[in-house]
Amino acid sequence: MNAAIRALTRKAIHEGFEVFGIERGYLGIMEEQFVPLANRSVGGIITQGGTMLKTARFPEFQNEDVQRKAYDILKAHNIDHLIVIGGDGSMRGAMSLAKLGMSTMTIPCTIDNDMGGTQYTIGFDTALNTVVDAVGRIRDTSNSHERVAIVEVMGRKAGHIALKAGLACGAEIVLVPENPMPLHEVCRHLKETQIRGKEYSVILVAEGAYNSGEVKSFIKEHTEFDPSLTVLGYLQRGGGPSAFDAILSARMSETCIELLMNGTDNRLIGYIDGHIRAISYQEAESLVFPINEKDYTLLSILSS
Repeated sequence: MNAAIRALTRKAIHEGFEVFGIERGYLGIMEEQFVPLANRSVGGIITQGGTMLKTARFPEFQNEDVQRKAYDILKAHNIDHLIVIGGDGSMRGAMSLAKLGMSTMTIPCTIDNDMGGTQYTIGFDTALNTVVDAVGRIRDTSNSHERVAIVEVMGRKAGHIALKAGLACGAEIVLVPENPMPLHEVCRHLKETQIRGKEYSVILVAEGAYNSGEVKSFIKEHTEFDPSLTVLGYLQRGGGPSAFDAILSARMSETCIELLMNGTDNRLIGYIDGHIRAISYQEAESLVFPINEKDYTLLSILSS
């Protein structure tokens, strides 16, 4: 998020806007946590993970009375445009404010890569690289000890991280929410790979596919393997952005500010087929990019 905050701030200032950051998201609006931003105040943050503005969950924002109060607070502070950086919930908040008359834009930012209206969200590539690096280290250990390694990665509704990481690091099995392989099939696959001479395997489990502890127990009960289990958890959320994410942040931010200058608002700034596009919120909700089934087929071939 910091790369996007930096790019938005500097592009907006360059075009003559006065810029304020809101600490802790929608909660920060209600608490009036408005912070003036300048070129120097966002200096050096492009290589830092996370967000200098902090973040907070605020489920109360689903209440229409709370939304109305937030709108009134924004207007009282003379905020003309609200740029939201976040995932589906953040975009829905922006949509609610737009219905009240607020000029909004949304920059998609979630490591799960599960937002409509864009093929890539800021943070996904960074998390993917982190997972690939971690799994590579785990694979080295599994190879040495001739063990099955289960690695749980994020992906509650979508298996983008698990599938792409599986392709990149050569995982033998990937379990995703969209198409979870039955566990008895997992065991059969492990036994077949052992017969072919492979004494270790890596299984990537997206958190929304199965409980990884149950996968471990099932394999131990139905095979001779005693898998190790690693839950990467918040490791995937940290660290500075990849080059791809930093560049994507810059390009999305540039487009966002230029659209506002031209009178276009209430859009998601998406990345589709290599191009930055402005997508209406309604279209973004319906324009979903699922995992690539060809990738899943390719993974099966390459892991044989």
